[in-house]
Amino acid sequence: MSAELRHREAQALATCAGLLAWPAATVCAYVPVGHEPGSLALLDELRQAGRRVLLPIVTDSPLLDWGVYFGAGSLVPGRHGLREPSGLRLGPATVTKVDAALVPALAVDRRGVRLGRGAGHYDRALAHVGGVPLIAVVRDQELVDELPEEPHDVRMTAVLTPGAGLVEL
Repeated sequence: MSAELRHREAQALATCAGLLAWPAATVCAYVPVGHEPGSLALLDELRQAGRRVLLPIVTDSPLLDWGVYFGAGSLVPGRHGLREPSGLRLGPATVTKVDAALVPALAVDRRGVRLGRGAGHYDRALAHVGGVPLIAVVRDQELVDELPEEPHDVRMTAVLTPGAGLVEL
């Protein structure tokens, strides 16, 4: 394992430690793409702690579908280079019934404005969740003072970083 990969795994596990203090039975999460923070180890830690972990599935619909994560062996290639759960699809409304949603981000500001990858999948999926804690997962340096905001942006209620842990916004 390369030094960079070891560093990323250590960051993901430190991030997970901050999340395990959150009392959430069911968590929407994601499998990181490229250099996004997080890892399969983080998802496995959540499962081992008794959390039900749901992952997004990109479909032809503008909304994300969701499936249960049962471990790395249950993942299949999906659209946009994502890895998705291969089992039963639970439907787009599933996200409204979770205890927390971990949301990938390139950056998030102290007001909760999140910079995503630009396709808008998460903004559409999270626009109607009402009351579900929305937690952007970023590296410490990706929590910034202010980002530009678009009318369709859904604000995060917290941010999770390896150094600061869970920070409510």
